[in-house]
Amino acid sequence: MVQHTAYLPPLEWFAASQKEGIIELEACENYQKGSTRNRCIIAAPNGPQRLTIPLEKGKHQQTLIRDVRISYTESWPVIHWRSIQTAYGNAPFFEYYCDDLNAIYEKKPVFLFDFNLALLDFVLQKTGWKWAIQHTQNFVPAPTERAIYTPQRYPQVFEDRFGFQANLSVLDALMCCGKHIPI
Repeated sequence: MVQHTAYLPPLEWFAASQKEGIIELEACENYQKGSTRNRCIIAAPNGPQRLTIPLEKGKHQQTLIRDVRISYTESWPVIHWRSIQTAYGNAPFFEYYCDDLNAIYEKKPVFLFDFNLALLDFVLQKTGWKWAIQHTQNFVPAPTERAIYTPQRYPQVFEDRFGFQANLSVLDALMCCGKHIPI
C-alpha cells in the first residue's frame, strides 16, 4: 500500500503497511497542507499536543513533496525535542532511544521528506521491523478506502489523567512499549 510521508506517523499508518512488510512512500505527490506530512500528536502532561514542522514559503504552490523545505527561522527542533522530553522523560524506554532521536533533530535536514525518512528509519531500526522502504517513481493516488484500524491498548505515560489515547504518534508507543509495539 502506498503511504504519504509523515512526521512520526500514528500507529494506524504503520498498521496499513504491516501485512505487506513494505512501506512504499509516495515521493511524487504535491504537498498537502493540514496533514500528517509535517504534523504529529504526542501525549503531553496537559493532554494531546500537536507538533508541527514549519515549512518555507512556496509550500502551497503545488510543490513536489520531495522539494518541500523545512524552515529554521524558529528553533522548532529545540521546541519539539523539549516537548518530547517533557512528555516521555519518565516513559520506560525514553533513556534507550533519546540520544539517537535527539541526534536526528540536531541534524537539521533541508527537506521534509528527508527528515521524515530519517525518523522512519529510526523507528524501523528500534522496533526491529524488517520492512523495506520504497519510493514511488510516478504519482500513485492513495486508496480511497482503508481498513478500519482499532488500536490495541498499551500502557501510556499519562493514562491515569486522560485514559488511553488512541492513535498517537508511533513515538508514544515506542517510548512506552519499546520494540514491542502493538499494531
